[in-house]
Amino acid sequence: MNGLMSRHHAARVEAAIASGQAARSALVASWCRSSRLHHLDPAGRNSPVRLSDAELRQARERIAPLLAAAQGAMDRLYQAVGAAGCCVLLADGEGVPVDRRGTPADDVTFQSWGLWTGALWSEEHEGTNGIGTCVVEQRPLTIDRDQHFFTRNTLLSCTAVPIYDHEAAFAGVLDVSSCRTDRTDAFSSLIALAAGEAAKRIEADLFRRAFPHARIVLTQGPDGQSIGLVAVDADDLVIGATRTARAGLGIAPGRAMHPVPAADLLGGDAAHDHLAGGQRAVLQRALLRAGGNVSAAAKALGVSRATLHRKLKRFEIKH
Repeated sequence: MNGLMSRHHAARVEAAIASGQAARSALVASWCRSSRLHHLDPAGRNSPVRLSDAELRQARERIAPLLAAAQGAMDRLYQAVGAAGCCVLLADGEGVPVDRRGTPADDVTFQSWGLWTGALWSEEHEGTNGIGTCVVEQRPLTIDRDQHFFTRNTLLSCTAVPIYDHEAAFAGVLDVSSCRTDRTDAFSSLIALAAGEAAKRIEADLFRRAFPHARIVLTQGPDGQSIGLVAVDADDLVIGATRTARAGLGIAPGRAMHPVPAADLLGGDAAHDHLAGGQRAVLQRALLRAGGNVSAAAKALGVSRATLHRKLKRFEIKH
């Protein structure tokens, strides 16, 4: 990155901050936090700070359930995007990547950019970037090239998706990053879609692991499309719900649930019939999208094959 380009980017960032665009632009608001709150210089050249090996081990231990739940989804996501020069990172709630997938041929490049486990990618340390800004805003986003705060990061394109735990609390970030110049808008959209689906699979697996002895019931989100999961124990008490399910049922996120009778929460009689109809439609759509493959449909829904078989039998859906 030559000095002229560095000065040009830094001047652009400072001009946007000075113009007062932060009130209208989430990107400029992040630039403003980076500059005014964290006192970073967009022309700064220092490499990302790294945790020690011992600190990284501790960070991994703190989110061990998330790490375990993420393995399969990270593998599949990497298989989809790795050949295109992307790496996949799982970061904790502080913006520290604790696991990654990458092509060995690209590892040297990614390591030189700091896209590696143990690097500190919070906004406090790296300014506006996919992982750090996702930690702050807790929404899916892409920080593409010169949208980064630091000039030295403007060759990167980073797509990040938040992950929520079994209590619907923010748990970490799934990130797909590339430093290739040929990444198109269309490909970026596909990456965002793939990353979003992978995050849903991680959340579903994390939820099932948190309630291993409960029945997992599907619900519809507020948009009528998203699938939420509810855990029901042997006494027909709802003991857990994912973030999407909580949004649809009016339950506050980020805290343990007090057990609630399933009939009271999910409805009875007519309300129960409506829920059943919604579940039937969700199951039918999943089967159609999976070409009738029950295993693939169960994976997409985030439930076990046995659970899906029970629901298909209950709703008399042929497959």
